Amino acid sequence: MVEAETLEKRIREGVGGVSHIVVRDLTGTKDHWEAVIVSDRFAGKSRIEQHQMVYAALGELMAGPVHALALKTHSPESWSKEEG
Repeated sequence: MVEAETLEKRIREGVGGVSHIVVRDLTGTKDHWEAVIVSDRFAGKSRIEQHQMVYAALGELMAGPVHALALKTHSPESWSKEEG
């Protein structure tokens, strides 16, 4: 089990440039998560590259405490289009 605050801190530090982040426990078991992340470091990167950056930031947490992670990653530009 891992806390949402731990995931958020690791993502902010590991990815950098995070202007918006929401981490949500999907099941109440603290091992299935959803994260919405906006970072200027995602600009010009494919969705796969963006997700790889998040996985790298979480490191060993992805090998045990985090069983599932649904990611929605955005550059500030793509986020502004989605938010309308």
